[in-house]
Amino acid sequence: MNFNVLTIFPEIFSVLNTGVLSKELGKSFFIDCYDIRKHAVNKHGQIDSKPYGGGEGMVMMPKPLKNSLKDIPKSKAGHVIYLSPQGKKLNQTKVVELSKKKSITLICGRYEGIDQRFIDSYVDEEISIGDFVISGGEFAAVCLIDAVARNIPGAIGNKDSVLNDTFSNGLLKGHVYTRPEKFEEIEVPEVLLSGNHSKIKDWNTLNSLIQTKLRRPDLLNRVKLTKKQKKLLEEWESKDIL
Repeated sequence: MNFNVLTIFPEIFSVLNTGVLSKELGKSFFIDCYDIRKHAVNKHGQIDSKPYGGGEGMVMMPKPLKNSLKDIPKSKAGHVIYLSPQGKKLNQTKVVELSKKKSITLICGRYEGIDQRFIDSYVDEEISIGDFVISGGEFAAVCLIDAVARNIPGAIGNKDSVLNDTFSNGLLKGHVYTRPEKFEEIEVPEVLLSGNHSKIKDWNTLNSLIQTKLRRPDLLNRVKLTKKQKKLLEEWESKDIL
């Protein structure tokens, strides 16, 4: 899979050279950064200007963006995404959908945004990573690339790690524990030490449901629970069995 990134700060993406996904960078997926300033409108490297109609800040001009987009071979441009607070909020369903595409081009905005005419003419989709403001689209693009790349076949050695991630089934992941068995007088739940795989599976399923209900009850309204999940949750609601 190819990720093309239009940015004025290509060095930010060096962070993706670290961590578990870095081993597959250049194998399962590729990242090519295109510096928008190479198509600046003057020798001073200008790629932005004051907004028409007044207002604070600067707006990225459409021509440098268009010319940067033209640098990408047509066969590699693929689905064009503008990282924007006005976009649809990114979630795991969208991440999995994007992971099935051959190529994605990410437009990283700065300042007060980019000229709407470029968006209307060249952008397929606007995506937001949340209801908050960050300094530029680069940080949102890094999040999106990391999330999408995890779901590319072969990118993560143990595919079950991805299948069991939080949000993979629409729910939060439950509590996890490791050694030692006792930490500051707090013991690991006995069932996890029992070796009874059926009971452990039920415990993990219920714990996931409980954490979702307590922390993100909105998610339960979007998920169709199985009969087993409904039964476990109903039993817990009638009596705290954890």
